[in-house]
Amino acid sequence: MDGYATQLVVGVGGRAGVSVAEVCALVEETLRGAGLPSEAVTALATVESKAGEPGITGAAERFGVPLLSYPAEELASVVVPHPSETAREAAGTPSVAEAAALAGGGELLVPKRRSVAATCAVATLCAHDLRHHGDAEVADAGAALVDLAVNVRSDTPPAWLKQRIAASLDDLAAYPDGRQARAAVAARHGLPVERVLLTAGAAEAFVLIARALGAERPVVVHPQFTEPEAALRDAGHRVGRVVLRPEDGFRLDPSAVPEDADLVVIGNPTNPTSVLHPAAALAALARPGRILVVDEAFMDAVPGEQEALAGRTDLPGLVVLRSLTKTWGLAGLRIGYVLAEPEVIAKLAAAQPLWPVSAPALVAAEACVAPAALAEAQEAARRIAVDRAHLLAGLAEFDEIRVAGVAQGPFVLIQVAGAAEVRVRLRALGFAVRRGDTFPGLDRSWLRLAVRDRATTGRLLQAMDHALTLTAR
Repeated sequence: MDGYATQLVVGVGGRAGVSVAEVCALVEETLRGAGLPSEAVTALATVESKAGEPGITGAAERFGVPLLSYPAEELASVVVPHPSETAREAAGTPSVAEAAALAGGGELLVPKRRSVAATCAVATLCAHDLRHHGDAEVADAGAALVDLAVNVRSDTPPAWLKQRIAASLDDLAAYPDGRQARAAVAARHGLPVERVLLTAGAAEAFVLIARALGAERPVVVHPQFTEPEAALRDAGHRVGRVVLRPEDGFRLDPSAVPEDADLVVIGNPTNPTSVLHPAAALAALARPGRILVVDEAFMDAVPGEQEALAGRTDLPGLVVLRSLTKTWGLAGLRIGYVLAEPEVIAKLAAAQPLWPVSAPALVAAEACVAPAALAEAQEAARRIAVDRAHLLAGLAEFDEIRVAGVAQGPFVLIQVAGAAEVRVRLRALGFAVRRGDTFPGLDRSWLRLAVRDRATTGRLLQAMDHALTLTAR
């Protein structure tokens, strides 16, 4: 399947003396009930204290797969949907089956199932493709496709910004000096410069956070931009996930985040759901001993930047990321910044290479936080809101399309049967849209559409009608 592999890990637990037959029967019944093939099982997994249990080792042998075992303290750090105090007392972890199934970094397909003496849960090894981004949808397509896959504002950068950047090229012989741009960003948010770090886009900030802050139990709230989790995994972290549900409108319930999470990452407004979480809900996640990372890359596309936390100094451990690449069309220049406590900024800065931000990018940063630029960005945000309403009204005309959540960003997430085929047909009709199945928490039925002007949206809706008609045949 596009974006997935059919490889399964079955987490198992059992009482002392559980038989091979009972473990195998439970696993087979669970797989069968979920419509999953037993031949897709690549491993059984359990807690170390159960790794010598004959019924469990024998079950692995019968399935012809290895038995993976994990220390109880490692499984205790895995976020599971059905923790149990009984399991914690008996095995040192609030779950054996679910945590062991998830310990390899996949996603839970079947939650814990029980028999008299055994438990099992099934996860897919098929992690979503965390490195797939919207630019892949338009790569090598030239001007042939209308780009609705990348969330950079169209017709950017504006002429005045191009002129400022071009003028900076005369100074390329000098090493970049970020002090003036850093001070400008600090002034824009009413912060001391010690609370600001300039980065080569938000992507660099995620790498610095993963490498420099020493998290032991990081949790990423999904669906969201996948680079934070990818960076954490690359740095050797085992990442927990809190997956928001479409039936809840992808809204955050702060209580769903584990209390022991010492680093929490969430986007606001969130890519790809376009949901804007209340600032109060995000603030409820902050506490001493925890780093709370809020990715506000698209916040300047929200009129009035409602629900923003940038500039707040009252929340312990708050780290806010901003990007200047989306609103200003500077994805190729790489410029963003971090707002955080001075101690956190110092740790992140120590992990940066020398001169991490180029001189043209520094000039762009200073220009984009000037009062005139902020006013232009707010006018653009108001236009986006109007254009988004037009897009949503058009999508509502299709019975086949569902929009989950209240979209408040410069993009819209839709669910449609046969989305993979619809995407291909839209491409043939000249429109590139973003597949959703590479985001944890979403599957192949989701597509993300960038908000564009009314004329472009009108053409898209006509193409969508044609694509849906062909797909239904």
